[in-house]
Amino acid sequence: MENLPETRMPAEGPSFRPVIQMPPPKPAKRENTITSIFWAVALAMLIRVFLFEPFNIPSTSMVPNLLIGDFLFVSKFSYGYSAKSIGYGLFDFPGRVMAKHMPERGDVIVFKLPTDPSIDYIKRLIGMPGDRIQVIHGIVNINGQPLERHLIGNMHYHDETRDVDFQKYDETLPNGIHHFIVEESDDGPLDNTPEYTVPSGHYFMMGDNRDNSQDSRVMGKVGFVPYENLVGKAEVLFFSLDSDTQAWEIWKWPFAIRYGRLLHSIK
Repeated sequence: MENLPETRMPAEGPSFRPVIQMPPPKPAKRENTITSIFWAVALAMLIRVFLFEPFNIPSTSMVPNLLIGDFLFVSKFSYGYSAKSIGYGLFDFPGRVMAKHMPERGDVIVFKLPTDPSIDYIKRLIGMPGDRIQVIHGIVNINGQPLERHLIGNMHYHDETRDVDFQKYDETLPNGIHHFIVEESDDGPLDNTPEYTVPSGHYFMMGDNRDNSQDSRVMGKVGFVPYENLVGKAEVLFFSLDSDTQAWEIWKWPFAIRYGRLLHSIK
């Protein structure tokens, strides 16, 4: 019989399996969202603390230039920084730092109320350190000189509590700055005052609505405002709603927005 060639089975070697490349794990979406929110909040806080802070107007003390329902940006860097202007208890140091400009007569300024620094007020700077200020029959006198004012006409204004008829004036400050003021009369409680001498490092603030403003004429409430109490200069009116509309009532916005007041510089 013919011998068949010997058949050899291949030696059993190691088992080979195809290697499947797995994609790298993706970062968790939850972690990305939390990180983004953290940095967005941090950036917003930095802008609010050091650059621009939004404020809204809750009273009629700055009529006719600022109305209830106006929203504005205040530049925090205008006059440098103080512990009170930064707020939030983040820092505690005397005076101001990094001041590029000094306050000027006529600036509209947000400041911490001297008698209660937790409260923000907004008024116009009328008296500089060393000035003598007195109101006589509704006319402001600075260092013995009455300010010029010219009657523009009558103005009717409605707030949440009453209707008011004003006389509207164009008032000129000693540095040539013009601004509007309103008066109900020239014989109100704050239309005849003693003479005030503004101390060094302090300012005399007044509302443009001269008969309806608690300001430096009211010594027990406001008085002279220290330099370190200044929060910043009111720069831009960026949004405005009718006084009977709340900011959260978005469905009312199309009819309640005062479109003609948007993005106006504050003078």
